Amino acid sequence: MPVYNIKKYPDPFLRRKAFRVGKITIEERKILAQMVETMYFADGIGLAGPQVGIDRQFVVVDVGEGLIKLVNPKIVFREGESLMEEGCLSVPGVFLNIKRAEKILVEGWDEKENNVQIAAEGLLAHVLQHEIDHLEGILIIDKAEKKEKKKFNLF
Repeated sequence: MPVYNIKKYPDPFLRRKAFRVGKITIEERKILAQMVETMYFADGIGLAGPQVGIDRQFVVVDVGEGLIKLVNPKIVFREGESLMEEGCLSVPGVFLNIKRAEKILVEGWDEKENNVQIAAEGLLAHVLQHEIDHLEGILIIDKAEKKEKKKFNLF
């Protein structure tokens, strides 16, 4: 299966809000599968639809605990605070310390349109929040503190 081209900052597509998916068909499953292949090919641990030119709410994640495919994900609970260095396939070579919730609960669909809930903390929580941000057109450079941005001339 061919991989998608990953959009790089400052591509304006990365700033678009992704649309909710109304129904999951064979086409949506193919997109998710191709996103997974792209994520693994790029040595990533997460990928969102807008990063590959798909303006729908698709997220794939694998932090070493198993592959997660989510459609229409939303964070319904946040708790605590965690600071972790993050990179992004769409902002190559940039690694920034980002504050996010320590624990989250995410709701969405799996690829068969079943409702799913994922309780996450640590790395998985950071990655899910990072990818869900992409669905809103938000990048890590938007979340970084000024001193972090200065390191990479991101003003």
